[in-house]
Amino acid sequence: MSLPHAILTALLEKPSSGLELTRRFDRSIGYFWSATHQQIYRELGKLEGEGLIRALPSEQPARGQKKAYEVLPAGREELARWTAVSQDPKPHRDALLLRLRAAAVVGTTGLDADLRRHRELHARQLETYREIERRDFPPGRDEPEDRLRHLVLRAGIDLETFWTQWLDHALAEFAELPDMPERQE
Repeated sequence: MSLPHAILTALLEKPSSGLELTRRFDRSIGYFWSATHQQIYRELGKLEGEGLIRALPSEQPARGQKKAYEVLPAGREELARWTAVSQDPKPHRDALLLRLRAAAVVGTTGLDADLRRHRELHARQLETYREIERRDFPPGRDEPEDRLRHLVLRAGIDLETFWTQWLDHALAEFAELPDMPERQE
């Protein structure tokens, strides 16, 4: 149920076309709620059909023209309702952690290289988040909207910091393990 709410949030921040939304998801919202181009367009159609958004009137012919959308009062009400509802955290699912558990019974062949790769990916994402923070949240930028957006970014920074530190620990632990060839029983 969160993708429609992510789209409503983005459209309330700035009326946009589907293509513009896709680009914005790639640069911001997608860091914590990803969606494909097709998913966004499909959801725009559903939201419009439910009367939560509408296509802005266009001065040019509709054929081939990208439609920009805005949120209607019913869409704002739905987003406010959803924001206020309590939700339990979702269980964390991570294939890398499951693969480490499986390595205990089938061997660790190839896993150390993937741990290093994951560490590099998380380090790059952490640097991206820190650059966004430097660019978008300079000292003194403390309007309530900015503080909430920065809070979301801080969650990303803290999560990537956790993963890089945990992967450093995992790699150190891995280096101390005796060779664990594939086990077959």
